Amino acid sequence: MRANVKIAVAMATAATLALTGCTKKNDTDTSSGGSGDKKTYKVAFVPKLQGVPYFEAMNAGGKAAAAALGNVEWLYQGPTQADAAAQADIVRSYIQQKVDTLIVAPNDPDSMAPLLQQAKDAGIHVATADTDAPNSVREVFVNQATAEGIGQGLTDSLLTAMGGKGKYAIVSCGQTAENLNAWIKVQQAYTKTKYPDAQIVDVVYAGEDQAKATQMATDLMNAHPDLTGLVGECTSSAPGVAQAVKDAGKIGKVFTVGLGTPQAMKPYLTDKSSTAAILWDVQNLGYLTAWAGAQIAEGKSLQATNNVSDKLPAVTYDASSKMLLLGPALAITDQNVDQFNY
Repeated sequence: MRANVKIAVAMATAATLALTGCTKKNDTDTSSGGSGDKKTYKVAFVPKLQGVPYFEAMNAGGKAAAAALGNVEWLYQGPTQADAAAQADIVRSYIQQKVDTLIVAPNDPDSMAPLLQQAKDAGIHVATADTDAPNSVREVFVNQATAEGIGQGLTDSLLTAMGGKGKYAIVSCGQTAENLNAWIKVQQAYTKTKYPDAQIVDVVYAGEDQAKATQMATDLMNAHPDLTGLVGECTSSAPGVAQAVKDAGKIGKVFTVGLGTPQAMKPYLTDKSSTAAILWDVQNLGYLTAWAGAQIAEGKSLQATNNVSDKLPAVTYDASSKMLLLGPALAITDQNVDQFNY
């Protein structure tokens, strides 16, 4: 009997050790990334328009952030035209997919606000990037630069070229775009106060259509023969207005600036049909967007200053406006345009 008891005890001990070993192995697997390990968060970004260099650069930045973070699946889809209804359909699709974070650059902030509420009601974290929907339930707005920084940068660059005086016009894009309208308001007020001898004679809207922007700029020059400046308020109208000046043979007589992506603007900066593109590092904006999406998905609080990456070591966050700010606007000229590959 005693021998049998000893054998039974030995077998029980061995079984206990085996179970302990299995448990420890499973614990190790879980902590090091085995089955059942940390969650991967689906972060979806819906741009105003897919297929244009600006938002494709944001997409590249988002992909880079997802790769660096390791726990983000970056999803990217936008309408093929800057259409609020088409954008809304894509947003509804992501709500049905139950992504973890939904980030939108709204074509129409007012019509987007109810959809962001729907997403929140479905348990999805919501945010905006590039352009805001301020009267919505978005948890954070990832902003490229302040409206003052962009509006004043555009005005100073253009009026310096114009000699601080004269008439200029603005060719904007979407008539309901929150960011573009905010910049225009700054330009209007800043021009009056800093440049009393300058005047904005018109603001027109070309949508996200470069050819239409060129035609509108041509029409403006014909309607105002004494016009000496044009602003392209977005990445399609910036090269559009420069092209109009080039076509009219008015380089050096009518000056242009705009919100153009570097490589799209390079030929115009080189031939002086454009003085400067006022922009920011768009890939970094995409990186910050994906990072912010991951932070809110994980329930992490944003700090007053955030170390996002080596390139973004001190991104500021304003809790009162719930705004992450990429940084100051950047003047891209023929001197530094080759530093950017998009």
